[in-house]
Amino acid sequence: MARIKANGIEIEYEATGSPNDPMMLLVSGFSGQLTRWPESLKRGLADAGRHVITFDNRDIGLSTEFAGKVAAAPRDIVKAVAEGKSARDMVPYVLDDMAADAAALVEALGATQADIMGASMGGMIVQLMALNHPAQVRTLIPVMTTSGAPGLPQADPAAQAALTAVPDMRTASAIAELSVKSRHAIGSVPEMRASDDEVRAQSMADFNRSDRPLGVARQYSAILAQPRWHERLAGLTVPTLVLHGAADPLIKPEAGRDIAHRIPGAEIEVIDKWGHDLPEKIVPALLERIVPFLHRNAPEATRANFSR
Repeated sequence: MARIKANGIEIEYEATGSPNDPMMLLVSGFSGQLTRWPESLKRGLADAGRHVITFDNRDIGLSTEFAGKVAAAPRDIVKAVAEGKSARDMVPYVLDDMAADAAALVEALGATQADIMGASMGGMIVQLMALNHPAQVRTLIPVMTTSGAPGLPQADPAAQAALTAVPDMRTASAIAELSVKSRHAIGSVPEMRASDDEVRAQSMADFNRSDRPLGVARQYSAILAQPRWHERLAGLTVPTLVLHGAADPLIKPEAGRDIAHRIPGAEIEVIDKWGHDLPEKIVPALLERIVPFLHRNAPEATRANFSR
C-alpha cells in the first residue's frame, strides 16, 4: 500500500496489476476500507488487462481523517432536505467532495482517464464523478447502488437497521459479531455469502487496521446531505454497466434499474442470489460481465492486449 496527496488530502491506496495497463478505479462503499474488495476480483481485472487501484475514502481506513469536524444530527439533515433546503453547510463534506477526491487520485497517479466502479455509497460517488469530472471517466460501473431518486422502494427494516447499528462495546470482537449479524441481514443468500468465520476475521482485521466511528458518522451525513443528482444522469454519454443483486434487501434492484433507465445506452445485469455484499462466490459472475464490457469499450490502442 502507498499514500499520495490528492484534492488537498492524503489518500491511502493499493495497486494491482501492471502500471502500463489502463487504470481501473474501485471506490468503496459506506464505512468500507479498501480491504473490502475481494482479492480475486482485483486479480481477475488485472489479469484481464487493467491497472486496478483501490483506496480508502476520506475519513476511513488510513486516508485523511476529518477529526474535530462535526455534522448536524441526521434527523436535522433529513428535515432540511425534506423542506427543500440545502444541507451542505450542516456537514463537513458531501459526496461531491468524495467524487472530487477520486478524480484527483486518478490525476495524481498519472492517468488521464480511468474505468470507474463503485459499490453502494461508492456507486453514488462514481455517478457523481462521471457527472462532475467527465474528462477523467472512460467507463462507469455503478454496483448495488442508487440514483437517490424519490419514490424508489425503501430498504427492508432489518437491512436499514443493520446499516446504522453500533456495538455495545467498541472492541474488535464486538464489532465482528455485529458484522456477522449485518451480513445475515443484508448479504447474499446463505449459499453465496461469506461464512461467519470469514466475516469475523475480515472485521477484526479491519478494526485492527483502523477504527474511525466518527468518520463513519460523517460519511453517513455526507450521504444524507448530498444534493440529489438523478435528473442529471440523462446527460451522461459515458459507456455504463449497472450491476445489482436480485436479493439485495438494502438497496433494492429497482434502484439499479432506475439508474440504467436514466443513463442513455446503459446496460444492466441483475444477478440472482446476490445481496448487498461482495462475497468471493459472486466474483466469477461479476467478471463474466465486467471484462467483456471493458473490452468492448477499451481504447483501440490497448484492446488487442486486453485479454491476456
